[in-house]
Amino acid sequence: MEPVAAVVATEALRAEKLTLLVADSKSGYFGVYRGKPGLSKPYRAEVKRGGKNVYLGYFATAEEAALCVARSPEGRAVAAERAAAAMPLTSEEARQQAQAEKLTLLVAENKTGYFGVVLAKPGQPKPYKAQVRRSGKKVHLGYFATAEEAALCFARTPEGRAAAAERAAAAAPLTSEEARQAQTEKLTLLVADNTTGYFGVNFAYPGMAKPYQARVRRGGKQVSLGHFATAEEAALCVARTPEGRTVAGRAAAAEGQGALPAVPSGASLKEEGTVPPMPPGAFVKGEGVVPPMPPDAFVKVEVVVKEEEGSESRPKRQRAE
Repeated sequence: MEPVAAVVATEALRAEKLTLLVADSKSGYFGVYRGKPGLSKPYRAEVKRGGKNVYLGYFATAEEAALCVARSPEGRAVAAERAAAAMPLTSEEARQQAQAEKLTLLVAENKTGYFGVVLAKPGQPKPYKAQVRRSGKKVHLGYFATAEEAALCFARTPEGRAAAAERAAAAAPLTSEEARQAQTEKLTLLVADNTTGYFGVNFAYPGMAKPYQARVRRGGKQVSLGHFATAEEAALCVARTPEGRTVAGRAAAAEGQGALPAVPSGASLKEEGTVPPMPPGAFVKGEGVVPPMPPDAFVKVEVVVKEEEGSESRPKRQRAE
């Protein structure tokens, strides 16, 4: 850039808060084209307006032509779009944007949790890479700050839309009422005191098409069974597993005996007869419970003990004096 032109362009950029839009072209700037060399003003500035190329003028330097483009409504719009694209979306913002565009962030059983997304650069500002398979080859779509933002990029592609449509057609989600028909399979949807209301069901991906995750503990590890549209559908998936059937069987057997069932990890049952932890020295006054007594006092207590199933269930009396 010539010295005078450089000063003028720099002052204009600062005063008008404009951005010279760079581009991978011969001139180095968006909307700027280099004409025949040797001319006093070889650089041409133009924009596309109403579907047509509109000529803005000729200039001595590429920077002057780029400044002219930056002042146009089209140039300002492109600058705003680039600024928005450069600003990373948070996970929640990406989910909200997907919902606004009626897109599906496709979940997957991988390290990132999303189909078409890989953790390519751990520790970097934008560690997640979005990619698609196109014409038999992997095509790189860009790097992103969050896995959800990368999944949103993938969801916007023709491949992402096609994959979402295939999944929706292959597995239309059950409604809550349909899932409750588990009784026809003689299954039990195991309730639990958690945010979803069901054992083995986690509300893992709020805002997504299938936010509920079903999982069981198998071989000492948590195993994911998939993601579902409703909590009942996820609970039905758990109920169909060997682990779900086992827990349901234990709960039914314990209920039949009138005892509290063994509560599996991840579930909690609120039943009459459970007692919260008490501080040292505290006592509960009730049937079968005796408060501290003076040394010379005695009390007569009658206790009925119920033996385990399989033995003769015969009350025993115990005298304490």
